[in-house]
Amino acid sequence: MHRRIIVPSALAASLLLAIPASAADFTPGASGIGDSYYPASGNGGYDVSHYDLRLKYQPATDLLEGTATILATTKQNLSRFNLDLGLRVSEVRVNGRVAKFAASGDHELEVTPAVPLEKNKSISVVVRYAGKPSELKIGGWTAWHRTPDGGVAAQEPDSAVWWFPSNDHPLDKATFDVSVLVPDGTQAISNGVLQSQSSKLGWTRYNWRSNKPQATYLATLAVGKFDITTDRTANGLPVLNAYSKDLGDNGGAARASIERSTEVAEWLESVFGPYPFNSLGGYVPNVTSGYALETQTRPFYSPRQFANGANVSVVVHELAHQWYGDSVSVADWKDIWINEGFARYSQWLWSEKEGEGTAQELADYVYQTRAADDPFWTVKPGDPGADNQFDIAVYDRGALALQALRNEVGDEDFFAILKGWPQEHAYGNAKVSDFVKYAERVSGKPLAGLFDTWLYQPVKPASPAATAAGLAPAPSARTSAAAKPAKPVQPKSWKKIAATNEIHDHAGH
Repeated sequence: MHRRIIVPSALAASLLLAIPASAADFTPGASGIGDSYYPASGNGGYDVSHYDLRLKYQPATDLLEGTATILATTKQNLSRFNLDLGLRVSEVRVNGRVAKFAASGDHELEVTPAVPLEKNKSISVVVRYAGKPSELKIGGWTAWHRTPDGGVAAQEPDSAVWWFPSNDHPLDKATFDVSVLVPDGTQAISNGVLQSQSSKLGWTRYNWRSNKPQATYLATLAVGKFDITTDRTANGLPVLNAYSKDLGDNGGAARASIERSTEVAEWLESVFGPYPFNSLGGYVPNVTSGYALETQTRPFYSPRQFANGANVSVVVHELAHQWYGDSVSVADWKDIWINEGFARYSQWLWSEKEGEGTAQELADYVYQTRAADDPFWTVKPGDPGADNQFDIAVYDRGALALQALRNEVGDEDFFAILKGWPQEHAYGNAKVSDFVKYAERVSGKPLAGLFDTWLYQPVKPASPAATAAGLAPAPSARTSAAAKPAKPVQPKSWKKIAATNEIHDHAGH
């Protein structure tokens, strides 16, 4: 046996090279990213830049097999880190080397790399996994819809854990490549642009790419049999819409609504600025749910949204989210108003454009038809709490706040704010407080008091605040304080907008 003799100075140097920091300097990443409402969501210690998902799905059995390659950068010296995934894992590799792993809790995958990971280093993580998503329940609910011809992943605030490992929180957005192998005659729909499609030995592979940062809950997968329409906008943006072949009586109304996506998006560009992504469209699978979801570039719509006929208002809502919610995402789930208040207000602006009731008339109707003792006013849109995150007050009272802002700063500054905000924060995250500061900067007015009244006080704003905001009539010298107020007039668009109130009624979650 040959032994190499190392002098003390050389030994010390080699140890320094082999061990850049002491073992004590490497610690596990946090099991949550620190969200106010969902402390277990997401993980600490790293930031993902890209997901490459290579999947195989068998509709007959609901078996999903996957290999996920995750590219990330460490944010600390990591001895261990977590991913969010509920399916069964067979192997994990970090930087090409086999890593130890263990499942914990409902959806935590604890990964211990063979060698601790230094801070600010690029890493690759490969996870091989499989399972039947429809059999996975977390907290009694599921984000996976089993359909007669396949399955669909679409839910908020979580859906990724049912079909791929991730850092599952909007704070960690990434680009996506999603490649799905399905039996011939079945299609796989995902976000972004279909890069290629090929068939071999009875299977067809679909390769999708979403090339702008995307929150994990906005990634979607739909496998089934669809009628697909394709087109391009005047600016060359690819448009793809997909409809399950078995939508029954709702099929015509669904198409009549979603085929207007290009028209709606072009109008929204006049309100919010250039469309932020690489494709446009929507899809309607044969699911039993009633909600819709702003999955990035390709919103998900339940057939029930069209049970009473065409409703373009729901398309307006979900496409408005492409700016407010998708491009600019919440920093914390308590900031949900910067998603939902604006998407609802876009419906009011569409009504105004269509001559079916101005935003002011819709605001007046909401304000006047909700009595002071209505629980509606106890929900604070600026921080509604996890149980009320999708309460109607976040939508309608949230939109009232925007009408109050419009009346306070005037149309010129108001629409400059609506258009400038998603440009300033494009592809990032933001808080309600960030929007307040931005609105103050653009308008030159102090607005903290206005937003406190309309977003944070658990009571119905009364005069003089409501009068000052243009949402309650000023008292007349000829009108007694005890006089019965006039019955509010319902705007023509009200029923169409109200029909979308279950947009985010996510199976009780």
